Amino acid sequence: MRRAGAGAAAALLLAGCGASSALMTGTSRIPRSLLAGERPIGAGPRFQPPATGPLTAPCTATLGPREQAHIEVFGANRVVLLPAGMGTEPPRRFLDGRLLRAGCFGALVTVDPTGVVYFRPGTRLTLATLFRVWGQPLTARRVASFTGGRTAVYVGGRRWPGAPGSVPLRDGEEIVVEIGPHVPPHRSFTFAPKPSRRLR
Repeated sequence: MRRAGAGAAAALLLAGCGASSALMTGTSRIPRSLLAGERPIGAGPRFQPPATGPLTAPCTATLGPREQAHIEVFGANRVVLLPAGMGTEPPRRFLDGRLLRAGCFGALVTVDPTGVVYFRPGTRLTLATLFRVWGQPLTARRVASFTGGRTAVYVGGRRWPGAPGSVPLRDGEEIVVEIGPHVPPHRSFTFAPKPSRRLR
C-alpha cells in the first residue's frame, strides 16, 4: 500500500482483519473469539510489501465480472497488508488507498488493502498464484519475509492439511495465512459490495 496513509489502511481493515483498537469502543459486547484474533498492523516495509510480481493473464481494459475471497496474512504476530493494485498494469490512480483506475486488470487483482482479492470466474487460481502476483514467497517455512516456525493456513477456520500454496481460491472463502505465534483464525468474512465491473 504505497499510496495510502496508515490511517486509511486501518479504517479499511476494520472490515475484517481485526487490526484496530477501535473494536474496543462502544457499549456492545464483542465476542471473545473476535478479540482473540485481533492483531495490530505491523509497522514498516516488511508488513506492507509492495506488489512486484507478474500479472496473471489475460490483462483486460476493465475489471469485468469477478468472484472474491478474503485473505488474512499474519507474520510475527502482526497483520501483513496485501497492497492495492496487485495484478494490474500502470498507469494506476489511487484515492485513500483504493485503486480507482489501472492500465489493465489481470485474472487476479486487489483494489484496496483489506485483503479481498478478486478473480475471474472459471479460473483455477491458488494461494500460490496470489503470492506470485504479489511477488512474495510462500513456503512451508516462509511467508513473505517472515520465517521462524511452520506456515499455517486455515480455510473457513479449519487447518489446511496440504502445502500452503495449494489452497484453491473460491468465491466467498476466508483464508488465513500465518507464521510465528498462533493467531486464532476467523471462519468467515462479511464482504462489501463488489467494485464495478466497469472499473478501468
